[in-house]
Amino acid sequence: MSVGSLEAGCDEAGRGCLAGPVVAAAVILPDGFTHPLLRDSKQMSERQREEARAIIIDNAVAWAVGMCSPAEIDEINILNASIEAMHRALAALSVRPGAIIVDGNRFKPFEDIPATTVVKGDGKYANIAAASIIAKTTRDHLMTEADATYPGYGLAVHKGYPTAAHRAAIAAMGPTPIHRLTFKL
Repeated sequence: MSVGSLEAGCDEAGRGCLAGPVVAAAVILPDGFTHPLLRDSKQMSERQREEARAIIIDNAVAWAVGMCSPAEIDEINILNASIEAMHRALAALSVRPGAIIVDGNRFKPFEDIPATTVVKGDGKYANIAAASIIAKTTRDHLMTEADATYPGYGLAVHKGYPTAAHRAAIAAMGPTPIHRLTFKL
């Protein structure tokens, strides 16, 4: 199904992490949809993001998630993996958008759909903010699950970001299979 007037917002989470996948989301919101919780996910508490996630899922015309694994990130680099994850999210949408709006300044064409990049778009456009929230919460859930598989790294706390505690755990125990080996561990 293609709806020419609908715009998909895209964003990713986990680009700067040392571990785990990069996760992207694509979200199509109803025309004119707003909610006070829709804003840049980095400006929200975990509880607010989870509340907003439920609102997005309940109200979106369509939403989908795409990911690239740590091995893919190591193979094609984080920028290309971020864009590939966005393409996978867009391809998984149940509704084909008429346009794409992407947070950031880099994107590669997806099929024949016009795309625009917007720096700090997650703070300017509801559909990008929604994608930011879906991507971040999805990735956080994955990292919390990974914490049970790889105890001692604190993945449920720092979610794979390069904190001092995370770096100390890598130094003490070595990288896990979910660490990005081309990153400075």
